[in-house]
Formats: sequence, C-alpha cells, structure tokens
Amino acid sequence: MSTPSLDIFQRLARYKPTELGADLSHLTPNDRLAIKKLAQMADILNNLYFEQAWKGNLELKRTLENKAKASEEDKATLEFFKISKGPWDSAEHNEIFVKGAPPKPPGANVYPEDMTKEEFDAWYKDLSSDDKKKAHGFYHIVKRNDNGKLALQAYNEAYKEFLEPAHKLMKEAADLVEDPSFKKFLSSRADSFLSNEYVDSEIDWLKIKPESPIEAAIGPYEVYTDELYGAKAFFEVFLHARDFESTAMLDKFSSSLEFIENRLPIPDEYKNTDLTPPPIVVVNQLYSGGDASVPMTAAYNLPNDEEAIKRGGSKLTLIKNVQHGKFNSVLGSISKVVIDDDQLQYISFDAFFNHTLLHEVSHSNGPHHVVNQPDVTVRSKLQDLHSAFEEAKAGKLIFLYLYTIVDITALFACPLLVDNGVIDSISLEQIYVTYLASAFRSIRFGLNEAHGQGQAIQLNYLIDEGGFEYNESTGKFRVNFEKIVNGVSSLTNKIMLFQGNGDKAGAAEFSKKYGINRDYTKKALDKLLNVPVDIRPIYTAIEEL
Repeated sequence: MSTPSLDIFQRLARYKPTELGADLSHLTPNDRLAIKKLAQMADILNNLYFEQAWKGNLELKRTLENKAKASEEDKATLEFFKISKGPWDSAEHNEIFVKGAPPKPPGANVYPEDMTKEEFDAWYKDLSSDDKKKAHGFYHIVKRNDNGKLALQAYNEAYKEFLEPAHKLMKEAADLVEDPSFKKFLSSRADSFLSNEYVDSEIDWLKIKPESPIEAAIGPYEVYTDELYGAKAFFEVFLHARDFESTAMLDKFSSSLEFIENRLPIPDEYKNTDLTPPPIVVVNQLYSGGDASVPMTAAYNLPNDEEAIKRGGSKLTLIKNVQHGKFNSVLGSISKVVIDDDQLQYISFDAFFNHTLLHEVSHSNGPHHVVNQPDVTVRSKLQDLHSAFEEAKAGKLIFLYLYTIVDITALFACPLLVDNGVIDSISLEQIYVTYLASAFRSIRFGLNEAHGQGQAIQLNYLIDEGGFEYNESTGKFRVNFEKIVNGVSSLTNKIMLFQGNGDKAGAAEFSKKYGINRDYTKKALDKLLNVPVDIRPIYTAIEEL
C-alpha cells in the first residue's frame, strides 16, 4: 500500500480481536484432554515455524518477551510480532517493524541466506535424481556443510529439538482420543516427525471418519514462505471441532467437480481426467500454531503433496467461525468504502461462505501437470511464481494461508452451479459483488503475499475486460453484470493455459502487467486505513476445557 509508515499501535489495530467459540458439549473427557495436549504440541510447532521463517526469529522473540513489560509500545510490538510470525508486516510489503531486524529473506531459513539461485542451480545440476527430488521437495532444507558447500538435510534431523517433543505429545493425545480413525492419524503423523516420511500419514488424515468430533491439520504443508522456489513446506497446526450440521448441508458441493471440469473454457487435453472430488468438512477452530499467521486461514484443501493426492485425493476443510469473524469484523466495513451504494444490498455472508467453499474445491480443477508430460508438475515448472498463480486460479487459501479469497475458477463455476440448482440460496448478484468487495480485503495484505497478488491480477484483468467498473467521481467500484461472465471465462482460460503449458515466461509477463496495485486500487486502499485488515483470534473454547 502507498501509505506512510505506521506505528506499532496502528499496525496492531488493523487486526480486530475476535472471539472464536465452538460447542464442545459433545466431546468426551478423554477427547478434551487430547485437545489440551494437541494445543501444547501446537505451541512447539509454532516455535518450529519461527525457526523455519528466519534464523534470528526465536532469539528476537525471546528478546521481545523480556522487554514486553517495559512499556505499552513494547507489549504491542511483541503481540504484533507473534501474529505476524516475524518482524515484517505482510500488509505493508514486508516492511520491518522491529528496529534492527533485516529484510525478510526470500529463502526464509530453509536455504542459506547468502545462497543465490545461480549457486543453487549449479549445485542442483550435479545431484542424483533422488537428491534432485529432495532439493525441490517439501521435506528437506538446503544448508551449507562444514566445507561451505550446499547440502541437503531432512526435516527430522534439522528440527529434531522440536519434533521429538511434538511426537511425544501427539502419541499421548492418540492414546486418549475416542475415534479410531483420528487416533490412527495422530499416531502415524507423530511417526512421520521422526521418519521424515509423510505420505502414509497424509493418507491416514484423508481417512479420518466423518463421525470424528475432532479434526486437525498437523505438519509441513504450505510453501508460501519459500519465496525462492515455492518448494519447501512449513509446519502448521489447526485444531478444530467438527460442525456436523453445516458439513451435511455442504456435502452436495463434493459432486460438482466433474461438472465444472467438463465446462472449463480450455481445450480437453488441459482438463484433469483423474479428478477426485474431495470430502468436505465444516469445522470451528479451537487453536492454531506455526504457519498460521495473519491473514487467518478460513479454509484449506490438503494435502499439497502430489504423491499423496494421487493415492488418496484431497479433503476440503471450511472453518466457519473464522469466516463469520472475518465477515462481521472486516468485510462489511470494507464494502461500505469501496462498493457503489446501490450494490451494497448484495453483500452477503452466504455468498462469502459459499465462495470460500468453491475457492477450495477449485484447487482440484484444471491442469496439475504439464500437457503431454504427465510426470512434470505445474509446481515444478512455475517454481517461485506458482503460489501467486495458484491463488489466481483457485485460491489456496491461503489463505491464505488462506483464508476467504474468492478465486477466478470458483467465480467461473458459480453461474453453472446456480443454473444447475446446486447453489439455490444466493443470487449471482450477491456472488459477484461480494467477490469484488473481498478483493480489497485480500489485496490489503500486500503483493508480496500470494493471495494479495493473485487477487490483484484478477481485479485488474476484470476491470480491463469491463466486468468491474471504477467510478472516478465516487472512488467506488461496481459489477457490470452483463460483462462479468465473459471476463471471468477469459481469465480462467489464460491462467489455466499458463499452468498447463508450464509457461513460466508467459506467467511472469502476465503477473508483471496485472499483479500490481494501480492508482484506483491505491486510492481505495488509502481510504481503508481505519478499517481492520483481518481478525486476531481469541480462542474462547480452548480456554473452557
């Protein structure tokens, strides 16, 4: 954003404290004890993520904790550091807010900070095929050996001090939980921490039964913090209580993937013929840790490991209490600033919720491998550009990390699903206008954040195509309902072809043109300075255990 530097109180105020509760009355005493142990484990993996993100993070965290009682400013600095998971403000282009901290390293702490891409590429060229897979894989860091040369180290060795106590707590929790399928996942995931083999435990996660009252995502998943190659997975924990009623309501969406895939505006050879509709669960969040910084994740579609996806498919998790918090604390206020008054009537939580669902389902649509090269993944071809373009195609929530970003493929699917009767409680007007308002919520997190850049691409392209319009006199935006459908179809086509062709050069040029904040966006963002950017969770349910 083109704003002057903010003080720490202004930064912290942008994340509104929001209570996230859940009904735990159906949990047994043993399940309650298990959740407490898993929360302790989450705190350990939280520190592991600090270590992964930057080599000086944990030391700085301890320093800030020791100073926190000195003044209100020091207390606020620690709080913002904890929710940002480092000394950089992602909503301000990773601006440093702790004096003396360095710029955010693009390779985090999973590559040597002084390593260049040229050095990596020269080293990579001479590796065995197995080591090449590890070098661009999820579960090995790249470090310097005693001779200063690049070398691989498995996560179970690099993070032994964190993973061994985490393993112990997960085993203890596994002994307590009542549901056998969740018990099996906890036990096998704990073993993964020591073996560095994650695929089998990913399959066990996918096999957690619908009747399990507890859900959790635990382990190395997302690659957004690796801004060099988008390859290394970072540890995170999400603890949830299942919302059985909402899950039953949304099961109908699980059958929509093939219907959408068959109608994508791309040639047949680009379409995904091995489509596996993911199970859908709706949950309420109890606790989180690790790679779970702001903006808060409102949904996720896992696993990300292509081998696990081939074997077991994927599972969509929607975090309903987080979504309610975001809508009530943030999006309503944003809408009043950026949307033309006559279209405010279309802002809807149901549209917000269903777009998040479709956003995550759409990760399964479109090309995952380069056309005519079934062994070459899109991720490996686009490398560091993959994260932003995955957000533009389907969203990952992120987010966000992430979180409730309405993606272009989901938007393409909406009129199809409305016409087919799959979506019957919201109108297309509500869908499109809520999407437009959500764009500004995402872009505020900065273009260095994958969801923000992906949403900027969508906003700018659709304005150029006439689907969105900007009113110079009011400084507000509106949807052109006659042009939006064609604009969305065109953008879906372009991004999926970049992916299916493994066209990194084309993707880079497209990103350079559209993945920016134009003047109209900057003006709108400047007017949002006093509106919260996101929520800061207060986990009331875990406090009641």
